[in-house]
Amino acid sequence: MTRADARPLIAVTAGEPAGVGPELCARLIERAWPARLVVLGDIELIRARAARCGIALEVQSYRAEAPATPGVLEVLHLPLATASRAGQPDPANARHVLGLLDRAIDGCTSGEFAAMVTAPVHKGVICDGLGGDGMPFTGHTEYLAARTRTPRVVMMLVGGGLRVALVTTHLPLAAVPAAITPAAVEETLRILHRDLVRRFGLVAPRILVAGLNPHAGEGGHMGREEIEVIIPVLERLRCEGMQLLGPLPADTLFVPHTLAQGDAVLTMYHDQGLPVLKHASFGGGVNVTLGLPIIRTSVDHGTALDLAGSGRADAGSLFAAVELAIAMADADARARR
Repeated sequence: MTRADARPLIAVTAGEPAGVGPELCARLIERAWPARLVVLGDIELIRARAARCGIALEVQSYRAEAPATPGVLEVLHLPLATASRAGQPDPANARHVLGLLDRAIDGCTSGEFAAMVTAPVHKGVICDGLGGDGMPFTGHTEYLAARTRTPRVVMMLVGGGLRVALVTTHLPLAAVPAAITPAAVEETLRILHRDLVRRFGLVAPRILVAGLNPHAGEGGHMGREEIEVIIPVLERLRCEGMQLLGPLPADTLFVPHTLAQGDAVLTMYHDQGLPVLKHASFGGGVNVTLGLPIIRTSVDHGTALDLAGSGRADAGSLFAAVELAIAMADADARARR
């Protein structure tokens, strides 16, 4: 299939139809992007939600071989299973939501799309819609890893001048120490380093690594994970040429002097790093999945069912996610040359 537009083609999935995703996608028309965007969703839903929110919008069906029309939103129409009402999710549309992801993944894998950007989904509604059919849906990150057969992926959030990656993600705090293994720390660092080079264009990335315990273990007096797990991994990878600083106490890592010494931060668990980043970038942060064979970015917020259809939802995070996806696609293309 030959595309009439040589710009990178970015797929944007509209997410939960009852949430703010469809109206945020409609607002993509407000900017002139240095890429071609195609929204994956129900074209009538996007048109209706735009009208309800007072967004002046003209849409057309996406055809890869046809040129894009300036000022017109391209939509790859994937119909809803049942009509959707703003703020009222229906489990009957669970497979529609997964179908958006599947089409975007397939397009990225085939080379049709240079990257995919995801609007928020509702995990509980998807699980309710799937019932006992298949594995539970635990989130975009895990679903993309399974669909691309990627053994380990890394969650990184970008915003407020920070890049913060995680060794563990959605685990109860009590389960975190056992999950901080040498393999987990090493594999995460290798993925983070590789993608910072390949998809962020950093020739020799500097990574700040947080300890697990208060004061990074205080020499073993507040925990031994730093001594027994983290430090040996860092020493081994430094011998390979990686620039790694740490393990650092998390309570002093996020100060300007220390942050200036690194290009990214690796924290051990979800609430160790993400509250700081979200404080610095709330409404404009981007969730990036590293380690995949494709490029995926996402908003850093949920479906906001209470705002759906009101026209008051902030599109800042979606715009930032699209901007970052374009930049990553450009860096990846340069790395492949």
